[in-house]
Amino acid sequence: MGVVLRAMLASDADVFASWAADSRFCAHAGWTTRSDIDELVPWWRALIENPDPTLLRMTAVCDGDVVGYVDLHGDSDDESELGFAIGDSKRWGKGLGMAAAAAGLAYGFEELGLSSIWAEALEANVASVRILQRLGMVDIGRGAEEPFAGVPSVYHQYRVTHSEWKRRGTEGNRTTL
Repeated sequence: MGVVLRAMLASDADVFASWAADSRFCAHAGWTTRSDIDELVPWWRALIENPDPTLLRMTAVCDGDVVGYVDLHGDSDDESELGFAIGDSKRWGKGLGMAAAAAGLAYGFEELGLSSIWAEALEANVASVRILQRLGMVDIGRGAEEPFAGVPSVYHQYRVTHSEWKRRGTEGNRTTL
């Protein structure tokens, strides 16, 4: 799956805002389903144009289409938290989440020089948990309880170090950057 990460553009705001109309996506992402998409576009544009200095958010593109975003968050030069979202829900189950998350790891380790990357996923979000495990991330503990799509669940935290990631071989973890 050829996922490319690039800097976010103001024009990406339309795509990200449109996901709020997808009730399945919103239930999984913890968003509120909304029909007033036009009102969300300026909010997304403001986030893109004035990013949090501790958050690197990149747009995930596949075959020329915006399919998601990847986050590397944290104020440490050594470690960041990986986050990713693929939308809308019609795109799920096609390997895009795995490809985007793998590209995020590659960017963090190869471009930012991080020594470790961590992530968390709700236990009930089986697809996200599976992605993190397939990337070689190891379960390092439990976090807060939070419902997932109406089901009680708990966060599990995962981590992979640069050396562990390299030891696994990066061929399966790389995409075009």
